[in-house]
Amino acid sequence: MTSETSRLPATAHITSPRRPRRTGRLGNGLGTALLWLGTVLFVLPFLFTVVTSLRTAADVARAPLGIPHSFTLKNFSDAFRQIHYGPSTLNTLLITGLSCVCITVLGSLAGYPLARITAGWSTTVYRLFILGTSIPVFVVVAPLYLLMRDMNLLDTYAGVVFIYTAINLPLAVFFYTSFIRAIPVDLEEAAALDGCGAFRTFFVVVLPLLRPVTSTLLTFVALQIWNDLLVPLVFLQDPGKRTVMVNAYSFIDPHTVQPTTLFPAALLGVLPLLVIFVFFQRQVVAGMSAGAVK
Repeated sequence: MTSETSRLPATAHITSPRRPRRTGRLGNGLGTALLWLGTVLFVLPFLFTVVTSLRTAADVARAPLGIPHSFTLKNFSDAFRQIHYGPSTLNTLLITGLSCVCITVLGSLAGYPLARITAGWSTTVYRLFILGTSIPVFVVVAPLYLLMRDMNLLDTYAGVVFIYTAINLPLAVFFYTSFIRAIPVDLEEAAALDGCGAFRTFFVVVLPLLRPVTSTLLTFVALQIWNDLLVPLVFLQDPGKRTVMVNAYSFIDPHTVQPTTLFPAALLGVLPLLVIFVFFQRQVVAGMSAGAVK
């Protein structure tokens, strides 16, 4: 057997071809190039917005896409004053915070029984919630306006919070129901043996385990509510109660657009969200990662 092996050509002893390695390196290089391309395409519009916001109106009019020659902070100070940045930001924080609290509380309380009860009615209710995620807000604006008017909730923070809660509750029920179904029932059975009822089991055992999915849900819902324009524009007529995005929208002229006025207002509108994400990025990323692993 040894003599037969020695007679084989030298190329027969090579068992690891080089072509797959080259293919793998080519794939990694292509993936890296696409990643850099996506990053550039995402960052360039943001950088253009920031640079244009710092340029003077005359400089932008001379060369909108050219190299800037003069910078000023007057655009931000004017936008800060004209959109009533302080009050409008507080209004947005209040509406977003209350809406997120209502959505998470009601969504988790509704998702727990829907995930554990196997009766036919629970499946029907869950499907109705899923159906609610496919209904756009534009379809229900007119009925909601009449409902808020009859309930004397027009031009109130409570009315806007109720609307945001109703719109995002189906998504929250979907998130929580899917996540709770993956939690072992043995934990709840052990709590029941210790004398815990349904509510105590939920708040003591289940609720602490919902932190990852709650982080994911809050990230999505907070961004949607903060950047929303339709609901506060329709249901809040008092200028003192309007959100920062509605006040920034007031800079849009149907005939002319002033980038040195519109861009600073838009940047000021997203600045609080950016600051919150910078301070809580570890918690948000950890929660979303845990939710994905779960």
